[in-house]
Amino acid sequence: MTGEERAAGPAGTKVLRFLYFVGAGFICTAAINKWRELERKSLQKKQQESDLLTDDNSATAVQKIVK
Repeated sequence: MTGEERAAGPAGTKVLRFLYFVGAGFICTAAINKWRELERKSLQKKQQESDLLTDDNSATAVQKIVK
């Protein structure tokens, strides 16, 4: 057994640390995807509100011209 093997511990500990690392990566990826989804929904909502406002202004402008 070399010094590195004794310092790192048994193989089970290495596997457990690796699984923690993979799990943390999975959780971070899921959180990033959720954040992107929330941002996308927020931008879509703002765009829809903006479209409604411009549609209302266009309809008002047409009504003023017709009168």
